[in-house]
Amino acid sequence: MQVTETLSSGLKREYKVVVNAAELGKELDTKLHELAGRANIKGFRPGKVPVPHLKRMYGKSLMAEVVQKTIDDQSKQVLAERNLKPAYQPEVKLPEEETEVNAIMAGEGDLAFSLAFEVIPIFELMDVSGVELTRHVVEVADAQVDEALGRLTAQYKAWDAKSGKAAKGDKVTIGFVGKIDGKVFDGGTAEDVPLELGSGQFIPGFEDQLVGCKTGDELVVKVSFPETYGVKELAGKPAEFNVKVASVEAPKEGTVDDEFAKKMGFENLDKLKDMIRSRLSEELAAMTGMKLKRDVLDALDGLYSFELPQRLVDAEFNGIWEALSTEMKKAGKSFADEGTTEEAAKKEYGAIAERRVRLGLVLGTVGEKEGVQVNEQELQQALMSRARQFPGQEKQVFEHYRKNPNALIELRGPVFEQKVVDFLVSKAKVTEKTVSREELRAMVQDDDEDHSGHDHDHAGHDHDHAHDHSHDHHDHDHAEAKPKKKPAAKKAKKED
Repeated sequence: MQVTETLSSGLKREYKVVVNAAELGKELDTKLHELAGRANIKGFRPGKVPVPHLKRMYGKSLMAEVVQKTIDDQSKQVLAERNLKPAYQPEVKLPEEETEVNAIMAGEGDLAFSLAFEVIPIFELMDVSGVELTRHVVEVADAQVDEALGRLTAQYKAWDAKSGKAAKGDKVTIGFVGKIDGKVFDGGTAEDVPLELGSGQFIPGFEDQLVGCKTGDELVVKVSFPETYGVKELAGKPAEFNVKVASVEAPKEGTVDDEFAKKMGFENLDKLKDMIRSRLSEELAAMTGMKLKRDVLDALDGLYSFELPQRLVDAEFNGIWEALSTEMKKAGKSFADEGTTEEAAKKEYGAIAERRVRLGLVLGTVGEKEGVQVNEQELQQALMSRARQFPGQEKQVFEHYRKNPNALIELRGPVFEQKVVDFLVSKAKVTEKTVSREELRAMVQDDDEDHSGHDHDHAGHDHDHAHDHSHDHHDHDHAEAKPKKKPAAKKAKKED
C-alpha cells in the first residue's frame, strides 16, 4: 500500500491510497480457495470444484468484496498509523473511469482511492476549579402542596346527572360526525366523548355552541378550523358537526379527605400529600439541574475557542434550520412576522450551531479523559423515560429500540452529557441559594429566551466525537411510536 498526503489545511485532511493489483489478486485467490473447499456445484464433487472455474463464475462478485474490505482495512490503517481522529466517517472517493474500474475488477489494475475528512481539533482542557456556580434551590411549601392537591381534585372531580340545560363548567358526553362541503372527513367522527364546557379542548366556537343543550339534543355545530391547525388538509376550512348529546352532568362539590385519597390509591390524605410533595420536589430539582447545567455550558462557552470541523457545524445548522422552517411553515409565519430577516436568522442560528458543536467536543473530550461511561442500567432508565413520553404505546417504543440498536446512541447522548456536567460541577465552586419557585421558573425561562429557544441540551448529540469517531453523530434514529391521533374537532397541539 502506498499512501500520499494530498491535503493538510487546518482540520482538513486528504490522502491518496494505492493498493497494487498483486495484493488484490492475492486476497482474491484466498477467497477462491476458501470457496473451493466448501462449494457444491452440479457436475463436481463437493469441495473439488477447480479454482479457475470458480473464478469464471464468481470472480467479479468476490473481487467486489475484496475491494470493499481492502478500502475498509486500509482506511483504518491510514488513520491508526497517523494517530488521526476523524470528526465523522471519512469520505471515500473511488475511480470513476469505467476502464479503470473494469481493470480493477479483472485483477489487472491497481486500486487507487482517496480519503477526505476533518480531524477532531486538539485543544487544552481548561481548569474549572475557579468557575463559580450557583445552585438555585426551592423548598416545597405547604401552600404549594395544597395548590397541587386542588388541581388534582379538580381533575378528578365528581359529577352529578343534570336534567336542565348545560352551562359553562358542566360536562357533556357527545358523539359527532364532521363534514366539510357536505362530505364526512377523516378523523371527524367520534362517540362518547366527554367534554367540559369552557375547558378549551375543542376548536374555537365548538364548545360555546353546546352551552344550553340538554340530554338527547341533536344539533349542528358550525365552526372553522384555525389557519394554524395541525392537519394541513383541514386548516382554515369551515366545517359542520352533527352532534348528539348523550348526557349532561354538573360538577359535584368534592371533599378532600381520607376517602378521596383512598380513591386515588393512597392509605390516607397524609400519604397523598407526601406523594405530591415528593413529585413537586422532583420537578423543582429538575428545574434546578436545568439552570445549573445551562450555567455550566455558558461557562464552558466562555472558556473555549478553537477551529471547528465545518461539516459538523453545517450538519448541526441544517438540522436546526429544518426544524425552524417546519415550525414557521406550520404556524404560517414569516421572518418579518418575527421581526427579523432570513439572513439575520441564519447568522443567529449559525452561531448556535457552532456553540453546540464546540460544547459537544469539549464535553466529549472531558468525558474521554475522565473515563465517563454510560452503563446498561443507565441506558435502560433512559429508555424507560423515553417510553413514558408515549403513554399507551410503550411496547412499540421498546420494540423500536430492540430492532434498532444504533438508535440507543441517541438515548446514550444526554446521559453521557449529564454525567460530564455533573463531574464539572463537582470540580467548580458551587454555592447554594434558596429562591422561590417563581424566581427559579423565571430564570429558566429567561435562559430559554436568551438562547433563542433552540439551544437546549447544547451538546446532547455532539459528545461522541471523543468516543466513536467512526460514526457521524448527526444521523439519529427516532422512535416511530407517536401519541394517538385526537378527533379532528379537538385542538391541534399548537392550539392547546
